[in-house]
Amino acid sequence: MVVNTDAEIWRERLRRAGIRATEPRLAVLRLLAESERPLSHTEVVQALESSPWDQATLYRNLLRLVESGLARVVSRIEGVARYQALVDDSAAAEHLHPHFACTECGAVACLPDSTLSLPKETAWRNAVAEAELQVVGRCPECRTQPSA
Repeated sequence: MVVNTDAEIWRERLRRAGIRATEPRLAVLRLLAESERPLSHTEVVQALESSPWDQATLYRNLLRLVESGLARVVSRIEGVARYQALVDDSAAAEHLHPHFACTECGAVACLPDSTLSLPKETAWRNAVAEAELQVVGRCPECRTQPSA
């Protein structure tokens, strides 16, 4: 009997997406999937700082995961892309809720208890399914601290 480890499951997801299951790619995908919030390239580099891979390698793998439909960019506030794994096997899984981006600390999170309704008209329905809605402001944590 073969028992799938988490690593085997992630390797298989990479293979099904048509990309090689390299160690840096596997590490980046697992990090994104296990994170409670979307991560920037800098945060990925910091989280994997003990790994043998440089910033450029990690960045190329982030881009490849997005191209293959295993991850997506959920925010580009102030020019910083933040990435989130698509943990559902279907790359077309609907991610229909807004994200909140904090202008003070830079954190990006799924806006709790919020959803977007899809229009009934097919053309608009498909357009909205591919769109992003981002709310920008100061997050609850930053709002409780005095402004600088």
